[in-house]
Amino acid sequence: MAKPGRFMHWVPRILAIAFIIFLSLFSLDVISSELSFLQVLVGLLIHSIPSMIILVVLLVAWRDEVAGGIAFLLAGLLYVAIAIAGSSDVLAALSQCLIIAGPPFLIGALFLFNGLRKRRD
Repeated sequence: MAKPGRFMHWVPRILAIAFIIFLSLFSLDVISSELSFLQVLVGLLIHSIPSMIILVVLLVAWRDEVAGGIAFLLAGLLYVAIAIAGSSDVLAALSQCLIIAGPPFLIGALFLFNGLRKRRD
């Protein structure tokens, strides 16, 4: 049986990688037979910016779990703020935000918990 420390070390990392893959799937909506290869490539790069940002946050979290946990929480808050600012119905925007902002909040909390636990021990 794995020690709790090893489990808590890998869970937020695996969840972050899965979240990056999930976000990357949204980039595929740019693929169309009506667009040229270059247009598709540029569209993929533009739509992949959120995934790249979360990847950088994961790299920070991999080195320093507390800083990475805070960065994940800030990324979730940033998404919520952008979604609310662009919506006329705040409650609807908040409920829809849970799908995209929920995972960074969970991942950030796990990184913070594990990082603070390691510093305490």
